[in-house]
Amino acid sequence: MDVIRILLAILIPPLGVFLQVGIGLQFWLNILLTLLGYVPGIIHAIWVILRK
Repeated sequence: MDVIRILLAILIPPLGVFLQVGIGLQFWLNILLTLLGYVPGIIHAIWVILRK
């Protein structure tokens, strides 16, 4: 399942984070990072997915 989340995190970073932790601080932080720059959103999403 993590492979699917990582692929989604590369395509749509907030979706990967949402599937891992739901709507919370990490989700909103990822949306902000994605809006500021696509690459920081991807890095944060992969970090959130791999740390659990």
